[in-house]
Amino acid sequence: MEGSKEISLIDQYVIDFVRKLRDEKKVSQEEIGNIIGVSRTYITNVESTKHPAKYNLSHINLLADYFDLSPRDFLPEKSL
Repeated sequence: MEGSKEISLIDQYVIDFVRKLRDEKKVSQEEIGNIIGVSRTYITNVESTKHPAKYNLSHINLLADYFDLSPRDFLPEKSL
């Protein structure tokens, strides 16, 4: 996608955290989409560096609930 926006470090941190969690727990992109109420394609776009799609706080809250984590677990300890 031409002219794609560079993603912020905090957004990339969250995306990487969710991807790692998804891989460790053997949860598909489609399942993540179902948890947060979006399509699998949206999750594919979030995980792609070519799309500006990203998780929002509501998504993080739903994922934290599903994985029995705190929303804080999805964020870095210090600012980036």
